[in-house]
Amino acid sequence: MRYAIAIPQIYADGSFSPEGFRSYFARAEELGVFDGAWTQESPFSAQPQLAPLEVMTYAAACTTTLRLGCTVFVTTLHSPVHLANAIASLDQMSGGRVEIGVGSGGPRRPFEAFGISGDRYVARFTEGITLMKELWTSPSVTFDGEFFRLSGAAMEPKPFQKPYPRLWFGGAAEAAVRRGVGLCDGFFGAGSSTTPAFASQVAVVREMLAASGRSPGFGPGEFPVAKRVYIGIDPTDGARARERMNAALAAMYGQRVPAIEAAAVAGTVAEVVTGVRAVIAAGAEMILFTALWDLPEHMERVAAEVIPELG
Repeated sequence: MRYAIAIPQIYADGSFSPEGFRSYFARAEELGVFDGAWTQESPFSAQPQLAPLEVMTYAAACTTTLRLGCTVFVTTLHSPVHLANAIASLDQMSGGRVEIGVGSGGPRRPFEAFGISGDRYVARFTEGITLMKELWTSPSVTFDGEFFRLSGAAMEPKPFQKPYPRLWFGGAAEAAVRRGVGLCDGFFGAGSSTTPAFASQVAVVREMLAASGRSPGFGPGEFPVAKRVYIGIDPTDGARARERMNAALAAMYGQRVPAIEAAAVAGTVAEVVTGVRAVIAAGAEMILFTALWDLPEHMERVAAEVIPELG
């Protein structure tokens, strides 16, 4: 098992503290139990949320060992050329510690706000991923796609990691999961997915891996499975933790969503351990602990009281 924590990115106007950000990561590396730290992308949000590449870059400057990722970039809303260049640059600056989550975003994204049409967004997604891989691996790229065209284009430097950072995909529908296994190198279950839903997604992943001759795991050529888990711990009052979690999720999503509340793990330490064990039993090989308040305090409790109980 591997464990990761959330990169802090929820800050009201003027409230970001460079010292607090640096001390959070200094302590995360000192604890020695976390493999990485991950952010998420939401350019339109009910909460004040810093952009993922920027906080990943700042985190890279504050750390030496933690792997740094985003789950997920909605790549249909990005220029694949710009995104590929930015990711390669950050991978070079971090010494090869970048992890990349990708997703199509689904049909209800505000495509027009980004100057594109939502028509054939799945085709745009798959073509964009293909182009990014080409830019990361080929000295000269000629690409004649439906959405993107290049002729003899070079992008240097390539990513530090060869052939490129691990690509994780996020998706919930069975068709999206099947598509992602073919395109990417790992599956990242969403924090909004309940444990039973995640178990169903993992079953599809394993079916696809068996058919292709690949196996789960983090080794070369292997295909790991991870899940974001929204956690909220109150050492003495599990009901209070649940109430606080539901309020935090409503602030994040702009409304209360019972299915997302059911996916979160909140309560006393013992209750949280039980909930996380169920996610591991459902197939997670890495857990991304995402606290929605008091991130430093949660990091300490997870390291000292939760992870040791997970075995």
